[in-house]
Amino acid sequence: MQFEVVPAIAQIDAAEWDNLFNSDYPFCQHAFLHALELGGSVGNALDNTVEDDVEDTVGDTVESNVESTANNGWIVQHLTLRDNNTLIAIMPAYIKLHSYGEYLFDWQFAKAYQQYGLEFYPKLINAIPFTPAEGPRFAVAAGYDKAAILALFHQGIQQLVEQFSLSQFQVLYPNIAEQKLYRQLGFQERYDVQFQWFNRDYTSFDHFLQQLTSRKRKQIRQERNKVAAQGVLIKTLTTDQLTPLFWQQFYQFYVATYQKRSGHQGYISQATFMHWGATMAEQIVVFAAEYQGEMVAAALCFRDNQHLYGRYWGCKAEFDRLHFDCCYYAGIDYCIEHKLKMFDAGAQGEHKVQRGFEPIIRSGFYRFVPNALTSAIENYIVQEQAAVTDYYQQVQQQLPFKMQ
Repeated sequence: MQFEVVPAIAQIDAAEWDNLFNSDYPFCQHAFLHALELGGSVGNALDNTVEDDVEDTVGDTVESNVESTANNGWIVQHLTLRDNNTLIAIMPAYIKLHSYGEYLFDWQFAKAYQQYGLEFYPKLINAIPFTPAEGPRFAVAAGYDKAAILALFHQGIQQLVEQFSLSQFQVLYPNIAEQKLYRQLGFQERYDVQFQWFNRDYTSFDHFLQQLTSRKRKQIRQERNKVAAQGVLIKTLTTDQLTPLFWQQFYQFYVATYQKRSGHQGYISQATFMHWGATMAEQIVVFAAEYQGEMVAAALCFRDNQHLYGRYWGCKAEFDRLHFDCCYYAGIDYCIEHKLKMFDAGAQGEHKVQRGFEPIIRSGFYRFVPNALTSAIENYIVQEQAAVTDYYQQVQQQLPFKMQ
């Protein structure tokens, strides 16, 4: 068995990578991750001086890293295992110089490390950049025991942690099967609440609305009517409709929205969007808003055979309730029409609950290098689990569905 670290996904054959994952889940596919690297949204070369490049990342100083594709704080470190030169396991991974783009945030730990004079960065994560969607994070060839291979991987990960003085290893949003393996390995587990819409064999959007209380049903209809009354038409764009001109326009919307909301240009480069359009058009769905024949906003989603994933939104003009219609209601319509089981509309957003999205608990797994904060971190995670569970139960009581 040979454990290797690969600094660019282009060095791994796309067919080998995708055959190991053996899934239509879009975010672990070679094309998705390759586009992030080709477009400069992630990726730097790693060497033994990495520690010297780490800034004080608790605060505004890291913003320059986020905005610069030359130093974006995501150092590609894809982990592989070969058996007699045959690739048998892979894990997309990155050394991080900050905590942006992860969504299961750890700023509280970073601040505590800083207060105690400890180095929180760099750290190693097994995650999909900028993508808080649960799914596979580790692939093993058929005929091999996944638990045994994962244990071997973590021997190699431990060596990597020691070599580069990393503070920890994180696994963000793994699927249910992998969650069980990390619990067996004794990782610390953190919880997160997300909001997802489930298709309960609805035949139409109105059929879905009939399951809601009359007040919420009326609210949603009013919101959709407001959009139409402003002269805005929402269209679904797929495959060959996603032209280079579309991607140029969408990127402008994306940047404008990020600038207004966060003061920077966003994490994804125009080149990355272009590469996704060129290589993954069959798995991309866009809900575009037109006003007087011109596209003024769009919501970008990915899909597989069972799920729709809302990812990016951008607009160049403000229209009342348009965000809800493009980002939520159009996606629900699409799922009903195409018989998809679930719509994951992205992280956060308790306002989704009143629109038929239900809370679910997601997980991340952590192994910290022992230090003076170890006990405090363990206690914090236990308390955090209880608080998140309590929040989840409270939100369950706010669901807008009629009592059965």
